[in-house]
Amino acid sequence: MTDKIIHPTIATVSATRHILKHFKLRASKRLGQNFLIDRSIVRGIVDAADIIDNEPVLEIGPGIGTLTQGLLEAGARVTAVELDKKLPDILAETLKGYERLSIVQGDILKVDINELMNNRPFKVVANLPYYITSQIILTLLEQKLPITRLVTMVQREVAERMIANPDNLSPKDSAKIYGALSVAVQFFTEPRIIFDVPPSAFLPPPEVTSSVIVCDVRSTPPVDVDEKLFFKVVRGAFGQRRKTVINSLIGAGFERDQLVAAFDKAGIDPKLRAENLTLEMFAALANAL
Repeated sequence: MTDKIIHPTIATVSATRHILKHFKLRASKRLGQNFLIDRSIVRGIVDAADIIDNEPVLEIGPGIGTLTQGLLEAGARVTAVELDKKLPDILAETLKGYERLSIVQGDILKVDINELMNNRPFKVVANLPYYITSQIILTLLEQKLPITRLVTMVQREVAERMIANPDNLSPKDSAKIYGALSVAVQFFTEPRIIFDVPPSAFLPPPEVTSSVIVCDVRSTPPVDVDEKLFFKVVRGAFGQRRKTVINSLIGAGFERDQLVAAFDKAGIDPKLRAENLTLEMFAALANAL
């Protein structure tokens, strides 16, 4: 059973403008705020989350409650973490009367998420601020939180990086798109882009196209490897992208002789660049080291 619809749909131009005018709000460029005004996009995000009744959902950056409203009406129990100090009081008004909502003012990178979510499995659904998207996603995944699925709206370019690998890109695109974020997201999850979102779906419209991406969290990584060393190798390899992998790793503090032996053992050409190595190749190299 879902919460009763007790307010007009926020995801419209008229409702959003009314809320902004009533509360004397302006979208903060510093916080990357763009308010969603297309109800079909909200519906698409909520559908992608595949929520069952009373399921715990963490929302990051709820803004004025546009997506939050959709999640609540789908039956989710929402914990919404908002950085902007003005917005929790406004959310309490725009979503007044809805049950199963907890609004927390704070920085998602600093709060104790496990405690917020009662140490139980949960989903993450969010329209992430573009200036800090990668940091938020990596922080969530690296904490090994009991997340089952992430459904996030991100800049199209970031979504492409999250799903990229050398096997499905041209060499030119690999050099631009594939990187440490690609490897990390695919190590922890199975990501897929489900649809794009045009600038016209927001108020004010951003300068870029957005994408909604679903990341199903893996129960176990796709490779058997020492995780700490694996990511040290990945970060080191991409640290100086214009160099060969071996020279980038030397610059990251690895010993040349040790690397030469490891590349030979893993059967990887040390003259390759980081964007030429698949996740499995990085794992083979880390294991050889």
